[in-house]
Amino acid sequence: MNNTADAIVIGGGIIGAATGYYLTEKGLTVYLIEKDYLTAGSTGRCIGGIRQQFSTELSIKIAMESAKKFATMKEELGQDVEFHRGGYLFLAHSEEKKKTYLQLIELQQRMGLDVRFVGVDDIQEIVPGINTEGLLGGAHCTSDGQANPFLIVHGYAKAIEKKGRVVTYKEVTKINVNADKVISVGTADGETYYAPIIINAAGPFIRNVSELVGLDIPIFPERHEALITEPMERFFDPMIVDYREDGCYFNQKIGKGSIIGCYTPIPNVPGLDAGASFEFAKEMGRRMARLIPKLSTTKIIRQWSGSYEMTPDGSPILDKTDIEGFWIVGGMCGHGFMLGPEIGWLAAEYVVEGKTPYDISEFALKRDFSRREVMK
Repeated sequence: MNNTADAIVIGGGIIGAATGYYLTEKGLTVYLIEKDYLTAGSTGRCIGGIRQQFSTELSIKIAMESAKKFATMKEELGQDVEFHRGGYLFLAHSEEKKKTYLQLIELQQRMGLDVRFVGVDDIQEIVPGINTEGLLGGAHCTSDGQANPFLIVHGYAKAIEKKGRVVTYKEVTKINVNADKVISVGTADGETYYAPIIINAAGPFIRNVSELVGLDIPIFPERHEALITEPMERFFDPMIVDYREDGCYFNQKIGKGSIIGCYTPIPNVPGLDAGASFEFAKEMGRRMARLIPKLSTTKIIRQWSGSYEMTPDGSPILDKTDIEGFWIVGGMCGHGFMLGPEIGWLAAEYVVEGKTPYDISEFALKRDFSRREVMK
């Protein structure tokens, strides 16, 4: 079999699949190589939220463009991806948080986002039964939503296979370089795949893959847990986000109405451990019931964990490296699924055209990593 392509993408999550798809749309023959099954990494362990409420012009623009792509994906990929605009609601329980949200809303509205600050009475209508103790209002965007990461990645993969190949259960263990140019990759079973363009979209394993060519990329795995409850009658639509120190975020899935959610542990937990803890289930249940008391008797049916792929400043890396043909697309810091379609499109534009349609220098590999996102 001919093992030669125009581009090889390493990583079968949303970033790798979207990048491969858009490269295919630009006429390239793409091989997507995944060491396990598609979505086996971060993508298959995320909770499927899609938001546009970020704190920089670039992140807001990318999120808005990505949301547009989610909205047309059913027609574009020829299959349902369970996209639903249920919104996001960021709760403010302090004057400081309220002030931050009001400032960010000014920026977001200036960029055309349909977001507004809502009062407690509005929130009670949006989320019936919510506990309003200490609540000052919230930032609400109705065009945010959710979708099914498994359906989307498999939809992208099917499109890639029309011209290229999707290779699963093959781990890339070698990247061959000649005269500072990539020429091929080798897998653990002895196969070799050739291409002048190799894109490292391996999520929390990006640093490991980059070490194969002697590069030290500042992307580090961070462990996060999540859970899903028993089905129940649907009674609220948005993703509820509570950014208090002991906060959480969760929403109801379309269909059976199960609640899916998680929280960010403090301090953060580095590493790739995919185990589950009783402490998380107990604590997440407490936090959800504090916000919506009637959830106190809801049964948890499953919990799991996965890894964010963190950079020092909370923004992705989308850039070429000093090795010709070798690219980094990742470091999504928990936002890979929601930003994935636009990030994949930008990556394809950059690789093929040599530039992106708008400035993404904030995502450069060689940048000052000291800036931090406000809205996480």
